[in-house]
Amino acid sequence: MSRPSLEVADVFRGHGPAWRRANAGHVSLGQLKVMSAIESCRTAALGGHVARCEECAHTRIAYNSCRNRHCPKCQGAAAREWLADRQAELLPVPYYHVVFTLPAPIADIAYHNKAAIYGLLFKAAAETLITIAADPKHLGARIGLTAVLHSWGSALTHHPHVHIIVPGGGISLDGKRWVSCRPGFFLSVRVLSRLFRRLFLETLVAAHGAGGLQFFGDHAHLAERDAFTAYLAPLRKTEWVVYSKRPFGGPEAVLAYLSRYTHRVAIANSRLIALDDAGVTFRWKDYRAKGRERAKVMTLAIDEFIRRFLIHVLPGGFHRIRHYGLFANGGRAENIARSRQLLDVPHDHHRDLRARLRAAISSDGPDPDRQLMSAVTRSQRPNAAHTGHSLLVSREPTRSITRVVRQLTPSAMPIPTRSWLRHVPSSQSHAADPLRRSRRPRRIQPPAALKSP
Repeated sequence: MSRPSLEVADVFRGHGPAWRRANAGHVSLGQLKVMSAIESCRTAALGGHVARCEECAHTRIAYNSCRNRHCPKCQGAAAREWLADRQAELLPVPYYHVVFTLPAPIADIAYHNKAAIYGLLFKAAAETLITIAADPKHLGARIGLTAVLHSWGSALTHHPHVHIIVPGGGISLDGKRWVSCRPGFFLSVRVLSRLFRRLFLETLVAAHGAGGLQFFGDHAHLAERDAFTAYLAPLRKTEWVVYSKRPFGGPEAVLAYLSRYTHRVAIANSRLIALDDAGVTFRWKDYRAKGRERAKVMTLAIDEFIRRFLIHVLPGGFHRIRHYGLFANGGRAENIARSRQLLDVPHDHHRDLRARLRAAISSDGPDPDRQLMSAVTRSQRPNAAHTGHSLLVSREPTRSITRVVRQLTPSAMPIPTRSWLRHVPSSQSHAADPLRRSRRPRRIQPPAALKSP
């Protein structure tokens, strides 16, 4: 799989310093960290590895990833690992995709209140589904759901919404049977929209009264209670968008769909077309159009492109993937086990699917060398320093090739403790015991030929 010819990192490296100087004092620390991580991702600044074939001496260099959750290049492995863990929790029932969207006036005040507004969006959407599903007039069951936050539209505009994947049924209120929804129909969208609107506005007003919201610029007057009440008045009469998509075909279809949403960033590198004096040109979808007219091309000034990308940086520590109801972390295992029991499904129903996913992660990737290196670099790097060279030798061949991976990172990096890796220090002091691990990390300077120009 070839890499895109243009990346977000190219925009940041070429124009990021000037943009930061022009916007000094208006960029948060979190946004600066994201820019720095993307600019350094897979460059000599973060160190790297060399994979060499013992038979033909073919060498391939791979630099370390930043692993920032906003980086377009670092989400593939994280998404695959997350999905491999989640697939064991899937139930053999239809799954539905429900989307809850905030209206534009609420999105405007979320710019400076991301943690508060996004948190209320999660809470109101989950409570809406759980409440309506528990009503005997609709489903009369306790359900579980997984919610994923997206704050962007296809044109990088601010468009907060949550994608929710929910099984088409749940455990009865007395806990004695599984209650399935009607085929092809989960819950009434109109009922969901009305309750979602009421719950969100109630919690938003409560947060305002408790001083949990901040307002600046054109919205500074909303700090006053009367002004805020008047601002929300029109929203109590408009229809809020709640969209429910058709059910999936099965557990594997759910996983394939989730993989496109769980670890997505504001814009993928594959959508970028050109970077020139006119700005950044990229592909986007106009969902108001239909058919072939939906796919369009947009060019933004470089400063505007960077601004739009950075408004989607989440607050530190904010979880953009959350589980509720039966899937809540506290009782997830017990609830899933009970659901399987009521559905008369063995506990290892997805054993074959789990094996296929694990195999895909380890061997079916487009770049087997990168798969090996990602396993080597998965551990956290401490702040200690390396002082020498080390070799990591794979005991098991990958596609009939035994690779020798030499560490080139200038920053500290621990030796993985995986059973199929052994450490062979190059230091003469360890020659008597080549398999002994060095307790102290050692500093390595990359050869000059491998340094970025």
